[in-house]
Amino acid sequence: MTASTTSDYERSFISEDWSDEDARKVAAEEEITLTDEHYEVLHALQEYYSRHDINLINMRELHDALEEKFHYKGGMKFLYDLFPGGPVAQGCKIAGLHVPAGAVDKGFGSVA
Repeated sequence: MTASTTSDYERSFISEDWSDEDARKVAAEEEITLTDEHYEVLHALQEYYSRHDINLINMRELHDALEEKFHYKGGMKFLYDLFPGGPVAQGCKIAGLHVPAGAVDKGFGSVA
């Protein structure tokens, strides 16, 4: 999956000025070079947000949904290999999404 496969509908819940270039810039700041696997996770996060009320995003449910979706690739180990700062916290940041409450614990670092 490449950056160009995201439809306008899938992005309707993201800020209109957000782009794949923004994702690459944020990822570079996080010392991550985006691959097709990264984009697959970013698009999964965006899809999850498109199906839920942004004010009701539950970090645990999102974490579990990612685990289930990417179980066949190794689940959380696979996701943490791609996003060492946390697949929810760092993934949402790169995907241009609001990071859900509880995804980052400033005392202990990212928990999701």
